[in-house]
Amino acid sequence: MARKNSMAAVFVVLAATLLQSSYATNYTVGDSTGWRVPTGNINLYDDWADNKNFMVGDVLVFNFATGSHDVAEVTETVYDPCNTTNTIYNVTTGPASIPLNTTGDHYFICTFGSHCSEGQKLKVEVHNGTGTSSPPSSASSLVATLPLVFMSIALALLC
Repeated sequence: MARKNSMAAVFVVLAATLLQSSYATNYTVGDSTGWRVPTGNINLYDDWADNKNFMVGDVLVFNFATGSHDVAEVTETVYDPCNTTNTIYNVTTGPASIPLNTTGDHYFICTFGSHCSEGQKLKVEVHNGTGTSSPPSSASSLVATLPLVFMSIALALLC
């Protein structure tokens, strides 16, 4: 009986862990293009972000070569004119993983040379994960059901 309860406890812990992280998504900014000065499409990062549903807890991964680019979070007033001298923070080592911890608009730019004015900038709107928004992808929906499966197994083992 003790072994049965131990196994159930393991399943409950696994289920709780999966449930806690099931909706967090890592987004690679620009997908395979990475974080670089766009060629041809100055709205590359706007277009990339358009079909995404960013939630609190998600992480933006900026893939860039250290020494060639950086990523700085800035305010909207700094973002529009690409003012690179007034940043909230600046990450100079790539790749950079930046968690989205608060709701609202977040603005990111590259402060190297004219990179920002050439289109290397990104605005994302972050939503609270407790609303009626759906998970970012159908794969996330599948992952979100796993905790329920584990909890069902744990309950069956307890009985």
